Amino acid sequence: MGALSNEQLLETLRWRYATKQFDPARKIPEETWKTLEQSLLLSPSSFGLQPWRFLVIKDPELRKKLHEASWKQRQIIDASDLVVFVVRTKNTADDVETYVQTVAQSHEQPSDSPRFHGLRKVILDFDRQITDAEWNARQSYVALGVLMTSAAVLGIDTCALEGIQTSRYDEILDLPAQGFTTIMVCALGYRLPGDKYATLPKVRFAHEEVIRHL
Repeated sequence: MGALSNEQLLETLRWRYATKQFDPARKIPEETWKTLEQSLLLSPSSFGLQPWRFLVIKDPELRKKLHEASWKQRQIIDASDLVVFVVRTKNTADDVETYVQTVAQSHEQPSDSPRFHGLRKVILDFDRQITDAEWNARQSYVALGVLMTSAAVLGIDTCALEGIQTSRYDEILDLPAQGFTTIMVCALGYRLPGDKYATLPKVRFAHEEVIRHL
């Protein structure tokens, strides 16, 4: 399997920025988009539970409604594609059982084995001192990072937006009835030529201030 060189990876990450202006005339090719969707499916999560859904918003009218619930940020309308990250508000016994049965079938192991008994108990009974929704939200940020990095490698621009009215998103997308809630949005497409933010130098703290070897 081919791999980027060290410098190629760093150049890709330096090229990426939070795109403020997308070119509404440019669309992500279908095959490239299918690859990005696969990157979401391959995202890691705690225990592999995948307590999320990724809503790809295609309907222009739905985009307009979400635009209004996003303080009218143009990325919602102008980007080629839009993904809403939503997570379960509660990890139920049924959710966990569905996951266990899927893993057991995939690994060709009995679902009543000690491994899966322990997994059920840890997920459902472990005291994390945070709600399921909070725990699941943390998982979704891992998927966001995978998507944004994968997009950069493929030459696709992105912008993650948390500045949205999540309760309005929930209402528009009918999420409470499905047991889900909105976390954030990621817009994807191609930067508009002339977007001044594309050429501004990245501002990062010094290596020695951020990374410590102990």
